[in-house]
Amino acid sequence: MHALTPERTLTDLDHVRLLNLLQRNGRAASVGARADPSAGAVRDILDTAFLVGPREVAPDVVTMHSQVLIAHLPARRRRTLIVCYPQDARPADGFVSVLSPVGSALLGLRAGDVAQWRTPDGECESAEVLAVLFQPEAHGDGSS
Repeated sequence: MHALTPERTLTDLDHVRLLNLLQRNGRAASVGARADPSAGAVRDILDTAFLVGPREVAPDVVTMHSQVLIAHLPARRRRTLIVCYPQDARPADGFVSVLSPVGSALLGLRAGDVAQWRTPDGECESAEVLAVLFQPEAHGDGSS
């Protein structure tokens, strides 16, 4: 298991797309739509992440549209999730929005890292990233 506050790695393409998503959400919030509370967490990740090109990202890094096997701590209950954009989210099917607490907690981590997030009730949750089962960039699709 790696450090509890690991360095995040993002592809430059994911970085640009997520910046655009946050800007669109910010504009929507300014005209009365509800702002997503996890947007701040994503903005912090974007501000501090190590950026690489899609061809240079390691295959064990969680990028957008990655399928990730996690183990909730401390019980080690396993679950497979896919980090996606908000419009594609279906949490019951394992598709978690990057703007959700768990989605933003996973973004940019590597296998072996521990993700931490707060539930809507304020509970602290954590899970180890056991494996990145599918990463678009590792399969030649750098346009995720």
